Amino acid sequence: MKARIDAEHAAVSKEEMTESTTILRTADATPEDFSHVTTWVFDLDNTLYPRRTDLFRQIDERMTSFVAELLNVPPDEAKDVQKRFYREYGTTLRGLMTVHDIDPDAFLRYVHNIDYSWLSPDPELGAEIAALPGRKFIFTNGDRGHAERTARQLGILDHFEDVFDIVAAGLVPKPAAETYDKFMALHRIDTAHAAMFEDLARNLEVPKTLGMRTVLIVPENFETAIGDAWEHEGREGEHIDFVTDNLTRFLRSIR
Repeated sequence: MKARIDAEHAAVSKEEMTESTTILRTADATPEDFSHVTTWVFDLDNTLYPRRTDLFRQIDERMTSFVAELLNVPPDEAKDVQKRFYREYGTTLRGLMTVHDIDPDAFLRYVHNIDYSWLSPDPELGAEIAALPGRKFIFTNGDRGHAERTARQLGILDHFEDVFDIVAAGLVPKPAAETYDKFMALHRIDTAHAAMFEDLARNLEVPKTLGMRTVLIVPENFETAIGDAWEHEGREGEHIDFVTDNLTRFLRSIR
């Protein structure tokens, strides 16, 4: 039932897609596919709001600025360090802590000092989340303040029982298995009756092994020439049950 489509070649920077790639297309989800789900877990950035809003770009730019100032290097070199840490350690923060022993609180305050007015309230998404049966959580590699400000701007914060952030995770980010274990244990989640929504395929590998239903959120129109090349890795994996480029429409289709 899963079929692949080839994306057109894209001429982008060396940090982004430089050749054609593949995004998994899955069969349409039905209410029966999620009838067993009583816990709904959502990533935050580029999941609860679409990548096209560019909100995360502000955070990305501030991370580059932080690294440049910390290491006293030009922005392009700082960007390379930032992206390398992001890929190798799960977050730029984890890499900076491991290699440079930085103060995580200072980093989180700095990079999340952004303009949230870039986001528009999304009452349709809010209605679909509210209609889901059972418990709902935000599970993010960002911090609680950022998650709450983002969800509040979207008008959906009140639909969630809690936010599990990077601080609650002991500063160990997804996709580390111990972080999922900590989240599940804290909230006593039965993973056989849970679903996870994420924009990074690698962050769905552990949830799948735990028995969760997994949904990958991709850019609109299944665009592949967006983001760093490594972000697209694993999108064709068997650990992904469903793929959608529109979270609101997807949630509507399963109830």
